[in-house]
Amino acid sequence: MQQRPLSRTGREVSAIGLGTWQLGADWGDVSEGDARAVLEASADSGVTLFDTADVYGDGRSEQIIGAFLKSRPDAGITVATKMGRREDQVPENYVMENFRGWLDRSRRLLDTETLDLVQLHCPPSAVIDGDATWDALDQVVSEGVIAAYGASVETMDQALSALRRPNLTNLQIIFNPFRLKPLDEVLPLAAEQNVAVFARVPLASGLLSGKYTTNTTFDENDHRTYNRNGEAFDKGETFSGVPFEEGVAAADELKASLPEGVTLPAATLAWIASREGVTAVIPGARSVQQARANAEAGGLLDGGFDLDAFDALVRDVYDRRLRAEIHPQW
Repeated sequence: MQQRPLSRTGREVSAIGLGTWQLGADWGDVSEGDARAVLEASADSGVTLFDTADVYGDGRSEQIIGAFLKSRPDAGITVATKMGRREDQVPENYVMENFRGWLDRSRRLLDTETLDLVQLHCPPSAVIDGDATWDALDQVVSEGVIAAYGASVETMDQALSALRRPNLTNLQIIFNPFRLKPLDEVLPLAAEQNVAVFARVPLASGLLSGKYTTNTTFDENDHRTYNRNGEAFDKGETFSGVPFEEGVAAADELKASLPEGVTLPAATLAWIASREGVTAVIPGARSVQQARANAEAGGLLDGGFDLDAFDALVRDVYDRRLRAEIHPQW
């Protein structure tokens, strides 16, 4: 597994990380034992980046990770958590008093004095644009509450605004074959600024697993059922904002191009991780098999798969099927 610098922190993180939204049981039920097994399999496969948030399962994901790390103190894991969605997402809630409360809760659940990396969790644009936000984050770094900070964003305008902040460590954005806009400006600027980029929703909520058909259904408590049109949060978080039927057709076209032995998820993760400016990809996993398969995709970065040919097809499919609808939205 390739390990890559995490901006200026002196840490390194794996090119393929682990997103742990699923472990909060927000994608259907996942037992604590199964969640622990996913963490074990990922760490054993060379994954050194776990991405979580204080609202994943109302803290369940953080708590499970914290307990796991106590049993594996030498695993070399960097935990990137997020804050800002425990209250209404309005600018007046992004103040130091709330920051301290949210961070203290995360420190307790993760069972650590200093949080490795804390990201603003898709806040309103005014929060990203405001100097007070970053002044507060600089203050809690100086106090040792957090070691570094970053931002998870919805739009490219938000990303470009965050990248103007000199102490920003990382930027988390949706980037996958169905969301190519970060290639235009954000990834080049992040590379220039030495800001790490974590590519989230890399498999488009499972569309790029290549396993779905237009008849596939999901559990009632799965956001892929209840948030297809943005009923609960930004619709771009579900299937990357792509209409389900069109996404299935696009995924089938990509899948048909692959050589024997290379799966669509592996090709997708390797392609994302190979793009200049991307530090890590953070796919989720609900099972040991998924966790191992995600990590094994890192092997395609070292040869054996024509990433240039896949890149050409990704761009062609996007331009024909998705660009007109998806590119202007985020």
